[in-house]
Amino acid sequence: MANTNFFAVDLGATSGRTILGSIVNGKLEQRELTRFPNTIIQTGGHFFWDIYALYNEIIKGLKVVAEEKIEITSIGIDTWGCDFVFIGNDGGVLRNPYCYRDPHTDNAMEEYFKLIPKEKVYQKTGIQFMQFNSLFQLSTLKKNNDSALAGAKKILFIPDALMYMLTGEAVCEYTVLSTSQLLDPRTKKIDTELLDVIGLKESQFGRYVNPSDKVGILTPEVQKMTGLGAIPVVAVAGHDTGAAVAAVPAQNEKFAYLSCGTWSLLGIETRDAIISDKSFEYNFTNEGGIEGTTRFLKNICGMWLLERSRKEFKNAPANVNELNASAMEAPAFRSFIFPDAPDFANPVSMIEAIQNYCKKTGQPVPQTHQEIARCIFESLAMRYRQVIGYLKDLAPFPIEKLHVIGGGVWNSYLMQFAANSTGLQVVTGPIEGTAIGNIMLQAKAAGVVSDMFEMRKIIANSIEMKTYDPKDTAEWDEAYKRYLQVTGTN
Repeated sequence: MANTNFFAVDLGATSGRTILGSIVNGKLEQRELTRFPNTIIQTGGHFFWDIYALYNEIIKGLKVVAEEKIEITSIGIDTWGCDFVFIGNDGGVLRNPYCYRDPHTDNAMEEYFKLIPKEKVYQKTGIQFMQFNSLFQLSTLKKNNDSALAGAKKILFIPDALMYMLTGEAVCEYTVLSTSQLLDPRTKKIDTELLDVIGLKESQFGRYVNPSDKVGILTPEVQKMTGLGAIPVVAVAGHDTGAAVAAVPAQNEKFAYLSCGTWSLLGIETRDAIISDKSFEYNFTNEGGIEGTTRFLKNICGMWLLERSRKEFKNAPANVNELNASAMEAPAFRSFIFPDAPDFANPVSMIEAIQNYCKKTGQPVPQTHQEIARCIFESLAMRYRQVIGYLKDLAPFPIEKLHVIGGGVWNSYLMQFAANSTGLQVVTGPIEGTAIGNIMLQAKAAGVVSDMFEMRKIIANSIEMKTYDPKDTAEWDEAYKRYLQVTGTN
């Protein structure tokens, strides 16, 4: 095939990128074209994403392609999950979308469970309960008589909305839909009863598409703006974790994965959803993967803890690698937090939230940036161990290895802590897993690769991987007992 360049849009909760990817001699080559911030906008008592700014950044990236006369085969977009855009009868965006960190969904789950019991919702969807899940966002907006929802002809998840703005085609991509708590993983369609009780309809969502399906081509307007032709837009794994897991260079199924970034997504890949009393008790989620797989996982608060703390640190190294190293100057196992406590969702001051948590649990209160960073890293590693323990109870196969992908792999101290805590060999890479998964799914759509096994073989040949073996496990075993005690999660 003469032209195998793919244009990937990879949008995270704090930043975004456009990347050019190609497969040459059985290896993946990448080039970052643009990078830009993704800023939460606070106004009128709410938090929003700027969908127009994100669209404009995609256009800028496409202009670079046109200016450099690069021929691209297709375009693919991955983003975070749960949030959505309302489209009116005239085809226009009705309002910038709410951010999942907006407090309007406080107590939303409890309100919805008055309509359909919690246990029934889980049996229908197998999705982890989090107050910002799309189901609870929509229920809250309906209850509040939201004007944008009232006028919505279509409800499009963020990657679907951006594809709509590029092509005019309204679709509902499987992997991002699966994060919403609207999907029945057995039928792979929306459960209409969940919508009926809040007065919404399945027809308000786009046509169903799967990873590697063609959505449409760039509109004449976009072609004129960018200087490109009728380039196809392909549905990749629209949810960034789905794209990232597609890029895990595993040799067999006996692995757990950790997508380590703002969020830590820890789970396994299975053929079928796991919906049981135990998975309900542990609050695990069954999200859609590529080629009909299920991503059975748990959302854990991740490097958000450090990202927010860094903004408040005084006299700390500006370089994050130097900051990570400085954490090793602090005493080990001094203080722990429960990373998923509501205290850390979106506090005014993350440092104060961490200090208050340690104070109320009777632990030494971290003061310096070294102590706070070490508390975060050790607490995350302990939480990984806890969730791996749940997975071992539920997995249909033994877990022999932990593959870690995402920006968190740069933190070699956290990676070693993860190995020490879980007792598993940790293999890191790729770092930019979401972009790689995005590109490879476009390659599959173009017929360049045939299936995920070929994708993963190419990825393994294209990246540098690092291995961490467990150390000091007896010390970590003892510290874990105290972590369970102080967090009240034993």
